[in-house]
Amino acid sequence: MNTLVGMRVLVVLPTYNESANIEEVIRRVRRSLPDSGVLVVDDGSPDGTADLAERAGKELGGVEVMRRTEKSGLGSAYRAGFRWGLEHGWDAMVEMDSDLSHDPGVLPDLVAPLGQGYDLVLGSRYIPGGSTPNWQRSRLMLSRGGNLYAAAVLGLPVTDSTSGFRAYRADMLRRIDLDAVRADGYGFQIEMCYRVHEGGGRITEIPIRFVDRVEGESKMSSHIVVEALGLVTWWGAQRLVARLRGRRPGSVEAP
Repeated sequence: MNTLVGMRVLVVLPTYNESANIEEVIRRVRRSLPDSGVLVVDDGSPDGTADLAERAGKELGGVEVMRRTEKSGLGSAYRAGFRWGLEHGWDAMVEMDSDLSHDPGVLPDLVAPLGQGYDLVLGSRYIPGGSTPNWQRSRLMLSRGGNLYAAAVLGLPVTDSTSGFRAYRADMLRRIDLDAVRADGYGFQIEMCYRVHEGGGRITEIPIRFVDRVEGESKMSSHIVVEALGLVTWWGAQRLVARLRGRRPGSVEAP
């Protein structure tokens, strides 16, 4: 039992070729939240990531590995992890990268607001105390601008809807039709935030320091960001049509 919020917390780690980082990430998660569980969702990494995760699990305990046969995307990995967590009775689920871009030491602060009645807690780079050290100005402008656009078009009361470091109450995830969530990458993060907001969920943010990976190769690209903004425009158009028809802009089941 996690004494911070009185909940059983599952940390979901999607992986693809993260052999350089996965053992260290798992060790640091277990140190930061000793009573939490860890679920590694591996998309058939040819570099042996899943084997290393299982080895760490045998040593540390509290670690499960879901082996998938092919690379199916970040959104698909998280949906699979969430379903597994709900089926096994976890009370809260955390998203975080497996490359040490997200500091496992922040986990207690990330999950604590769930015990105060929040349904989604975002680790934000763009509130006071948050930062993106060593980012190029063009990258920061793209990310910051995308978040401002998503907030304006979708009415999101947050600064960092694309953040991949976040915690959900399981009750909120049960209210979301995970099978209907189709977006991936940045789009998945925005869509999940939008669904929580439209479903009446309470959202808050805590500051985080996001650092670039030290080992391995980044999987993010400008194409993924542009694709996500296209989805935001589509959802925003649906929201506008709903308002013009005099009904609720959206629902958890059908954004």
